[in-house]
Amino acid sequence: MHRTPLLAVALAAAVLVAGCDDKPTASPTPAPSASAAPQTDYTAWDKGKSTPVADPVYPQHGNAGLDVLHYGLQLNWAPAATTLTGTATIQVRPVQDATTITLDFKPYTLDGVTVNDVKADAAVQNEKLVVRHAMTADQPVTLVVAYHGKPATTPFPTHRGDAEPLGLTITKDKGLWTMQEPYGAYTWYPANDQPSDKALYDVSVTVPAGYSAIAAGTPGAVTGNTFTYRSDVPMSSYLQTLAVGKYQKITAKGPGGTPLTYWYRPGTDDKLLPSVRKSPQFLSFLEKKFGPYPFATGGIVLVDSESGMETQQMITMGDKIGKRNAAAFEEDLLHEYAHQWFGDTVTMSNWDDLWLNEGWATYIQFLWDQQLYHYSDKVLEDFLRKSDAALRKRLGPPAHPQAANFAEGNVYDCPAAMLKELNDALGDAKFFALGKAWVQTQKHTQQDRASFIAFVNKQTGKDFTKLINSWLDSKSTPK
Repeated sequence: MHRTPLLAVALAAAVLVAGCDDKPTASPTPAPSASAAPQTDYTAWDKGKSTPVADPVYPQHGNAGLDVLHYGLQLNWAPAATTLTGTATIQVRPVQDATTITLDFKPYTLDGVTVNDVKADAAVQNEKLVVRHAMTADQPVTLVVAYHGKPATTPFPTHRGDAEPLGLTITKDKGLWTMQEPYGAYTWYPANDQPSDKALYDVSVTVPAGYSAIAAGTPGAVTGNTFTYRSDVPMSSYLQTLAVGKYQKITAKGPGGTPLTYWYRPGTDDKLLPSVRKSPQFLSFLEKKFGPYPFATGGIVLVDSESGMETQQMITMGDKIGKRNAAAFEEDLLHEYAHQWFGDTVTMSNWDDLWLNEGWATYIQFLWDQQLYHYSDKVLEDFLRKSDAALRKRLGPPAHPQAANFAEGNVYDCPAAMLKELNDALGDAKFFALGKAWVQTQKHTQQDRASFIAFVNKQTGKDFTKLINSWLDSKSTPK
């Protein structure tokens, strides 16, 4: 998620002063076939295996007792009726024996639920889909949920200036968009809506003529008015996205020929296109420091939002960010691209460790701005320490975020300050070698503070435990 204050631009300014038809047709089934008879061999989705943990910040979301291997989502959007119709075919691996399958889900009308092709008793209660079916640990089942209804959002637990309701949002022109960090995927499909359960995805979305549908993952075939996307590397639910509207697309190539797709609405987003087209520059900057872009494709979808989100392979950018200025938009876009390495390919296992995503993306953002505006290390150091002190005093240390203050400034600037100290201690060559090794050797995994510290110490041959812990836990800025 993008960093709310435009602090780097303020930094740069300081340096300059100092120194110078509406009914969709049935959608085709993605492969692996979401409507086929349940498979007895689940090895096709082995890459979707995770080790779910109960989230300490938002324990009401997610189910640590099950591991979703794969979501097959077949969706139809009818704008005039503002009705989403869906069939979710979900391969679930029980982590432990259980008498029910329980997933996060907003109250939609259930049109049918089966487990292993047998009708199951199910209901939506307190934003949970509860399916009465006994499960045995490590014996996967196939859950199919057919549903329909009008999407509704959920409140965002934060005091950020760009705070908007989370989840699937209906626009004034009957389109759709979503951002769902720390949760909100459950507003449009049954989900284990927590970061530690990464899964594979096949998504097909059928829309009326003249509309386009965009989701996270690698774009597939477009058949009639049905758009398809596949994620054959694991993804946390908060990194999935969906946008529907009268979009047009631009295709481009990133470093090494990586296919890029930019989705925009003519007459609404045109002024942002020059900034969007700078994506290859952002990716080149990141690849030089942290190794190859970690996915098969990339892209951006522009939506009616105040914010930006690092949705996997298809960044969701709010066009209202661009109303500030191009520099602000580009700074946020670089931040979201950095997350494709730090947060998407390597994901924290619970929301206590959001600093592990945002600290890296924020520090990288400052490095980009430092290159752009030529401010010194001392200017950056002084700024980070001043910001760190104010944020710790107001919000507490970054490793212990409060549930009501999601993704506020302390999980951005405070760990960025810690990473600068680590950079200063190691020097650029060893620091960027560390960052590159972290993302390239831990691809598609979930990590936490302990695993990060252990990695840093092993990679550098030095013990940085005290430095890292002090910056994460101290009530005041470490000396």
